[in-house]
Amino acid sequence: MALSPVPRGSTVEAVLDQLQAEVSGGAWRVGERIPGELDLASRLGVSRPAVREAIRALTHVGVLEVRRGDGTYVRSSADPRPLLRRVQGATLRDVFEVQLAYDVQAARLAARRRTDADLARLEELLAARDAAEDADEFGAADSRFHLGVAEASGNPVLIEACRYFIGRLHESLSAIRLDHRIPEAGPERHRAVLDAIAAGDPDAAARAAAEVIEPTLAVVSALLASESGAEPADRPDAGAAEDAGEAGA
Repeated sequence: MALSPVPRGSTVEAVLDQLQAEVSGGAWRVGERIPGELDLASRLGVSRPAVREAIRALTHVGVLEVRRGDGTYVRSSADPRPLLRRVQGATLRDVFEVQLAYDVQAARLAARRRTDADLARLEELLAARDAAEDADEFGAADSRFHLGVAEASGNPVLIEACRYFIGRLHESLSAIRLDHRIPEAGPERHRAVLDAIAAGDPDAAARAAAEVIEPTLAVVSALLASESGAEPADRPDAGAAEDAGEAGA
């Protein structure tokens, strides 16, 4: 079958589905090299990060093999998508559970210790985050804002932990931007974090930081439970569900 543009706003999963269909349908045979990222992005009408994420996912489960300096090759024609969806969801949940812990403490400490220079930098980082459109650009800008809050905390251990974690957060935020099922906290909730830090209110800053992450985490957990047929470990209450619906604004 031939590749065709995916609908605007589609997820990385839509790209992955087309790549897997080429393998399963025999268009790309085991041992053959597939087209490059630029070519695939052009034919599918998506960004390179979306293609890269789909290739990375299929590489992790053994369908594709990336050979540095040579290209990407087909290793297996097996269809791993049901398992892969569950693994990707679990990875997102793990990342956001850790981010929730980091962000709440970072915001609390930043409200106590921030300087005028910290506030000015956070304003710049928030403006860049709100202006980002491309998924990879958005992931980078959003993660830089979260790291900026940690840096304003003045806690060197927390700062280094967040710097170590920032790569995984970047990837997860990019995936969220490309997956319309999962809400992302909009500008208003990020602004609330910065406003509470600027006001020097640690409790309000901690609450605002939690409200950025918790709705997204609730939806990811519910999706995982739905796919596995199990009850979600942390079932969102009505308020959380309502918040999740508003978070993508």
